[in-house]
Amino acid sequence: MSFVIDASVTLAFAFPDERDAAALAVAADLRRSGAIAPAIWAWEVQNAVVASERRKRIAPERTTTLLYELTQLPVQLEVAATFGDEAALARRFQLSVYDALYLELAFRRGLPLATRDAGLAAAAAMLGLETRGR
Repeated sequence: MSFVIDASVTLAFAFPDERDAAALAVAADLRRSGAIAPAIWAWEVQNAVVASERRKRIAPERTTTLLYELTQLPVQLEVAATFGDEAALARRFQLSVYDALYLELAFRRGLPLATRDAGLAAAAAMLGLETRGR
């Protein structure tokens, strides 16, 4: 695995109106070398896609297709190996515990973090981690 990927950057290359050069570069890296994410990534991505359907941003048939396409991505899901480290990071950097899961995984593995979330990217930078996707 070459990096940790979060839901925000995944959705940026999944939705045409959010795609830009940085998101497409993450998508290319993902297809080339794979990525890792905490297991919550799967639910965050699905929730955002279904919410987009509810807001009439995408059609129901596109939801089905998009969710299938996302399951085909080479993302290895990891159940959190720690309990409490995420809460400490969330407090330290004023993140949600959900976002801290991505940060903890990247820090523990010494991997870059692909995210569009400004707060999460700033926290990663403070920990000396490389960030992608912005």
